[in-house]
Amino acid sequence: MTESADETTGAGPLPAGGYPAARVRLLQDEAVTGPDRRAALARLTDDWLAALLAGAAAEAGVTGVALVAVGGYGRGELSPRSDLDLLLLHDGRADPGAVAKLADHLWYPVWDLGLDLDHSVRTPAEARKAAREDLKVQLGLLDARHLGGDPELTASLRTAAYADWRESAPKRLPELHDLCQERAERQGELQFLLEPDLKEAKGGLRDATALRAVAASWLADAPRGGLEAARTRLLDTRDALHLVTGRAADRLSLQEQGPVATALGVPDADVLLRQTYEAARTLSYAADVTWREVGRVLRARSVRPTLRSLLSGRTADRGERSPLTEGVVELDGEAVLARSARPEHDPVLVLRAAAAAAQAGLPLAPHAIRRCATAAAARPLPVPWPAEAREQLVTLLGAGAPTVPVWESLEAEGIVTRLLPEWERVRCRPQRNPVHTWTVDRHLVETAVRASALTRRVHRPDLLLIAALLHDIGKGLPGDHSVAGETLARDMAARLGFEARDTAVIAALVRHHLLLIETATRRDLDDPATVGAVADAVGSAGTLELLHALTEADALATGPAAWSAWRGGLVADLVKRVAARLAGEAEPDAGGDGEPTAEQERLAVEAGRTGGAVLALHTRAEAPMEHEAQEPVGVELHIAVPDQPGVLPAAAGVLALHRLTVRAADLRTLDPIGDGPVLLLSWRVAAEYGSLPDADRLRVDLHRTLDGSLDIPARLAERERAYARRTRAALAPPPTVTVAPGTSRTATVIEVRAQDAHGLLHRIGRALETAGVRVRSAHISTLGANAVDAFYVTGPDGRPLAEAAAQALAASVQSALL
Repeated sequence: MTESADETTGAGPLPAGGYPAARVRLLQDEAVTGPDRRAALARLTDDWLAALLAGAAAEAGVTGVALVAVGGYGRGELSPRSDLDLLLLHDGRADPGAVAKLADHLWYPVWDLGLDLDHSVRTPAEARKAAREDLKVQLGLLDARHLGGDPELTASLRTAAYADWRESAPKRLPELHDLCQERAERQGELQFLLEPDLKEAKGGLRDATALRAVAASWLADAPRGGLEAARTRLLDTRDALHLVTGRAADRLSLQEQGPVATALGVPDADVLLRQTYEAARTLSYAADVTWREVGRVLRARSVRPTLRSLLSGRTADRGERSPLTEGVVELDGEAVLARSARPEHDPVLVLRAAAAAAQAGLPLAPHAIRRCATAAAARPLPVPWPAEAREQLVTLLGAGAPTVPVWESLEAEGIVTRLLPEWERVRCRPQRNPVHTWTVDRHLVETAVRASALTRRVHRPDLLLIAALLHDIGKGLPGDHSVAGETLARDMAARLGFEARDTAVIAALVRHHLLLIETATRRDLDDPATVGAVADAVGSAGTLELLHALTEADALATGPAAWSAWRGGLVADLVKRVAARLAGEAEPDAGGDGEPTAEQERLAVEAGRTGGAVLALHTRAEAPMEHEAQEPVGVELHIAVPDQPGVLPAAAGVLALHRLTVRAADLRTLDPIGDGPVLLLSWRVAAEYGSLPDADRLRVDLHRTLDGSLDIPARLAERERAYARRTRAALAPPPTVTVAPGTSRTATVIEVRAQDAHGLLHRIGRALETAGVRVRSAHISTLGANAVDAFYVTGPDGRPLAEAAAQALAASVQSALL
């Protein structure tokens, strides 16, 4: 047979028995594996095909031909059952019949061996025309490799193919991106599939090929870290799959995972899946970053710079920087570090940047993360974390769906496991229960995303979001993952800087995160012992409220089969019964103002005497790290002003105008010298970015706001419109405004739960002022991106509002916020 010919243009004569026997021996040689085996199989096949071409061309008397490998074979990588992509190239001068006969002499021996073959016969001009008409053909030519015949034909085609690709890249790359997107929607994300397609799924080998094509265009390039190792891991897994199944399979089915793991020397199928997921995650992240860069380059090319911009050096591709938060700006659709940012002196910067990116609905630039990662290695966060770091983590988790890509970018650059070392155990860990859609780590992030939509239902959204992130952290440890997770969560919460009481709540939520759903669906709720057992385990109404929201978020993040109206109804019924059992606990009247400090009394006296606003600013700082200077993390601002309409919205509006974020606040009424009431507002604020404003400027603007010469609503509305144009803000759940029953005997308590935003407190204050109620005291807290505020209000007569009036007030405030 022709395939036994020993004339080659490659490494030398074929061994005894010809190509078929040599191929079998190579595939059975356990000493040759991975890239070495793929390269050896390609060389062996090269020699065989080159000999076929030489013999057939001599017999047919045909010259001016070349045999070219394209696609995966062109890259010199042959898996055991890969098909052969071959192009028979001819210069067009030979007789067409002779060329057809030559092709038959090449293709039939391949088919006789049972190998799959993708073949074509073209002149260089025809090959280039086919590439212009078919993107897949064009991509294949980028990997063209000479096998035999006239090397000049192959070399000229390769040169032309690359030139054509680079010339057409601005048009073809969007087409390639669309193909990748369609394939991802059809096949899913490899890193989360129990039976992944190693080639077609997102993060698979097709994406690796697409990244090579993008690099060949010279328009953009993929992040190189770990990329080749990830591609090699997927290729090795596919090789083992081919040998185990004896066919050209790309889908790693459940029944084949064990044998493939054994063939690769991997301990078990779970380890195999985890390694596969890690490789896919690396490729998927590289693809996301690369396609963003392609989009940025193409957008820049589509805008023709003006003569003025060229002369000024401000061309379109340089972009405009818009501030997002301290040390972070938006540039060309990404969150990047400001020029003045110094991550080596600001260990919280990476969390601040991630939170700002997620809140704005922007990706976090890889170079910004890498710069922060380098700095974090030299100067990690102190333990326990400072308050700002904890707040930024909560803000990131509460941003909703935009949290996911930002979190994944942090994971890809090693930030998450640096901040939370326990995360490594759940990272890329598969869940073989078909109910689960995600790996353990992605499930935890998805649970936080689902919980972010439920933050209006709970008093402590920060505890809900952290518990959502940690509820399955014990998976992978021996025993019950809830029990193991409780211990880990307690340690982690303390390290994050939560006080002992909050740490205990987080640990309890992790320990009992399955309690409500399992009890509601498996126990008799009419049995008092059932309700009593849950009440004993939960311990308080506040923890029950959080556990109810966590249960729903966990189920929704598990998969479509894990939650339904029926299950939700059962859980709600159980929660109602347990809440009734716990209702015997008396709640304190939270409206008490407590004793004012000496400084607060001094400010109130001065305001009463002068009849004007008095301000005092105090910088608050964390204890310095070893060998480091103390760094301010916030400011206490006290404002005393004689009681008059509009003080609360005026003060809140001035703070928003000066870009001060309110972290916590209290309002109380004093009458220190008997000349009339003085309103005392105590704030804990932080600058969004830049330096803190001067106290005198705040005082002047407050006076102007109160006398009507400074239009705060108009200024804030203008800024909000500008901010909305620049960013795609995260979709937050709508605000809720409720009347808290039985909370106070002397006032009506209006509770507001909303997404923290520019001027939020100003809008609330205006709504209360418009309603004609008197704010006796206010208690403002910002938990991550969530504002949880309580206002103790009375009517003009100083008494609590009637029920109907209270509900109408709550509705009007909510309407103002919407």
